[in-house]
This record gives sequence, structure tokens and C-alpha cells, in this order.
Amino acid sequence: MTRPSRIVVVGDLITDVVAVLAGPLAPGSDTAAGIRVVGGGQAANTAAWIAEQGVPVTLVGAVGDDSAGRDRVAELERVGVRCAVEVRPDVPTGTVIVLATGDERTMVAERGANLRLTVGHVEQALAAAPDAAHLHLSGYPLLDAASRPAGLAALAAARGRGLTTSVDAASATPLRRTGAAAFLSWVRDVDLLLVNADEAGVLAGGLDPEAQARALSAAARRVVVKRGGAGAVWYDRNATLEVVPSRRVAVVDVTGAGDAFAAGLLAAWLAGAPPRAALTRASDLGALAVSLVGARPAG
Repeated sequence: MTRPSRIVVVGDLITDVVAVLAGPLAPGSDTAAGIRVVGGGQAANTAAWIAEQGVPVTLVGAVGDDSAGRDRVAELERVGVRCAVEVRPDVPTGTVIVLATGDERTMVAERGANLRLTVGHVEQALAAAPDAAHLHLSGYPLLDAASRPAGLAALAAARGRGLTTSVDAASATPLRRTGAAAFLSWVRDVDLLLVNADEAGVLAGGLDPEAQARALSAAARRVVVKRGGAGAVWYDRNATLEVVPSRRVAVVDVTGAGDAFAAGLLAAWLAGAPPRAALTRASDLGALAVSLVGARPAG
């Protein structure tokens, strides 16, 4: 059996403080919750779910020179992720407070060292992965001016090495601040663009998901609109349209569900699966993720 080719994932590595609320948040008062401190960050989560499927994966990111950063790297290495992580002594490892309730979550973020990811480190990490076939970029590096050069360098270096590329649009609010035209210019002609329903609305307007995917295919060769419990849509420049439903499961915490979805999609598509099969695998992994607390595979 042929070993899968390596995927390089570039982007945020974070400590998540996840509070699964027992009920609606009571502003100015107390709300009961189950609280856990776990590894997070869109890129790191996606890398962990890729490794869970037995696919070789390298994470490229940045942490502070602190215990949190060392813990985040160690836990990824334990699950099989190769870490090409830049240590920045001048800033702390990033932290996100996640307030999770039902099928929604709200995040309060300090990106910390993730903002200091450098062009040189990204290029060096790619040069050190000669077995890589694909680069997946979390959108977060592109959505802040401090980390944007590193994100753009990752895409340029990957193309220069003949790798296929994908980008996850990451988050609707910073995407809205950045502006659709700018973001779409940065990701033009990537092989695969992943957006959730809110991000699709920012980038393509208030169209239905199929129309949004078609519109975004002017920028990316293939587009997937992640719709949570409503399933997912695939559209590519060959006019291939696939729509798949999601699996119905009890929702515990939706944090990281989109990252698990991306990992399942990439692993299947890069192994040669057709769009419907790749979407089905992605939806299965996303459904597994929402049944767990935190953004990573269990164990």
C-alpha cells in the first residue's frame, strides 16, 4: 500500500480555554460551565485530525518561549504531527477563550506569537519537507497585517515547489474587516477554498450556498461551503456540483468541527476520492468532532 504524501499545514497554534455553558450566558452575573484547558488553533487542530487518519503532516506555526507553547507542541508530537514551530521569546503563546453553548460558540482571542510567524521560517519549513505534496493554509495568518506576509509566502513557496494548495477562510468577522476583494486576491487560483456559511456570505453576498460556491469558483479552482448541520456544497471549475447532508449526532461542543471537516476532506481528496466521497468523509469527521469537548481527536 502506498504511503500518503505529506500535508503541510500553516497557521495558528493556540491554547483553548473551553467553557461549555450549562445555559445561556448571564451577563454581569454567574453562569455554570464545564471548563477545560486544551490545545487549539485552526491549523493545529486540522493537523491533529489529519494525523488521526494516518496521513503524514507537518504543522508550521509559532509559539512563545513558555510552558504553554512547549505543552502545545508536545501534545501534537504525541499524536504524530511533525512540528516546525518557531519559538518567539518576545510574546506569549496565543490563547483563546471559547464559550460553547449548544450548536454555537463564541471566541475571545489573543493570537500572541501567531502574529510573529515569519516569512523565513515558513520558507525554511517547506524546504525541509521534500515529501510534501500539499499545503493547507489557515486563513488567520492572512487576516492580520502582522502575519500576512508569512501566509502569502507559504502559498507562493508551495506553488513554486509544485504543491497543490488549499485555504480555509477562518472567521467571518476579521474577514469582513479585511474585505472580500483583498482576501480573494490573496487566494486566487488556490486548488481548494473552504468557507463556512457566514464566510461565504462575506465573500459572495447573500446568495444560496450553491450560488455562493459558483461565484467563489472565479477565485479558487474548487470551493466547499461548510454548512454545519445543513451539510456541505462542492463546486469546481468543471461545473461539478455536489451537495451532501450532515450526519445527525448529539452536539456537545462545535469547537474545531470545521477543522476536522477540512482534515477529512483533504485526506480523502488528496488520496483520489471523488467530490461526494470526500465530502462524506469530511462530514463524518466533523460529526465526530462535535460529539467531543475541545477541538482535537479524543485521546
